Amino acid sequence: MFSIYTSIISKNKVFIPSKLWMSSILAALIWGCESKSEEVHSEATTSQEIALDGMIIGNESLASDFRIPGELIAYQEVDLYAKVSSFVENLRVDVGSQVKKGELLATLEAPEISSRLAGAESRLKSFEAIYLASKASYDRLKRTSETPGTVSENDLEMAFAKQESDLANWESAKAAFKEIMDTKGYLEIRAPFSGVITERNVSLGAYVGPSGKGSEFPIFTLKELGLLRLVVKVPELYAANLKNDDLVSFTVQSLPGKEYAAKISRKAGALDERLRSEYIEMDVANPDGEFLPGMVAEVTLPIQSGEKSLVIPAASVLYSTTGTYVIKNSGGKADWVDISLGKKSLDQIEIFGKIAAGDTILVRPSEEIRNQSLLNVRLTE
Repeated sequence: MFSIYTSIISKNKVFIPSKLWMSSILAALIWGCESKSEEVHSEATTSQEIALDGMIIGNESLASDFRIPGELIAYQEVDLYAKVSSFVENLRVDVGSQVKKGELLATLEAPEISSRLAGAESRLKSFEAIYLASKASYDRLKRTSETPGTVSENDLEMAFAKQESDLANWESAKAAFKEIMDTKGYLEIRAPFSGVITERNVSLGAYVGPSGKGSEFPIFTLKELGLLRLVVKVPELYAANLKNDDLVSFTVQSLPGKEYAAKISRKAGALDERLRSEYIEMDVANPDGEFLPGMVAEVTLPIQSGEKSLVIPAASVLYSTTGTYVIKNSGGKADWVDISLGKKSLDQIEIFGKIAAGDTILVRPSEEIRNQSLLNVRLTE
């Protein structure tokens, strides 16, 4: 650096600085040094000079509510097909009809079945008559054989064998007749349980039959609506803490402002391999038809952690680009502790890592607090 006493040469002239000019330069240099000193002092200021809120963590059970979408479905639902190929003769119900268990819903017509039934009935009567005749013949021979020398033993045995054969033929005819009678019974479609007809896919005279044989769609769809199932798929993290008879609450979008309660009725006992969740059902009474199958519900499940664990406020977790941390007070210095997260509630969360009950952490951590920087921690309630 040139000395302030160095002469300034301009256009072959020598300029000697005045005392006032030199005083101004000296004042500027002194002010710059003081400003630099204050800046360095400011940078040297650490969080030790600022009281930061801290808390002592401990083990406790995390109780929380977990919300998950669910769906209301019919308690029982069945598609009714024709058992045999036939034509619709009569429809006694329609969409929306309330039916009772065993009620006749439709009658079908199959002329060939009536013909087979008549033939089977004729054969049945024929074999019955033959059996009764052979039985009467055997009975007479047996009574006669009681007089010695009147009937040979061989004739008696042959009469008995014929009776047994005719009996077998009669039994076979009865079985064939019953089979055709049962088939004819399939020409009547009856309700397997009480419910509501929600679909009707045929009209009078339509050709129907088993699924894929004459009828692509069922004749009727019957659903039980007096009792519904509320079904949810609960993630693995929460499923283990739920048990039968736990009370849950739910709301339905189409019925705003109302909250309903139900109890857990059934748990699948296994996780879905694709979603890693457990299928859970609640029974929901629906005597007035307030709910409809297919309604979407928002279910609030109570989550009570069975064992105690480290639980901290959710705001005390520091989410950084390098990981998830809490800032622990280690002898007056900031210690960034890498953690993993567990169950969550609205304002609390489980943590796992190299941290234990009794440690002090910052309530509101920040990335501005560098690792191993000095701390001045003030404990809060």
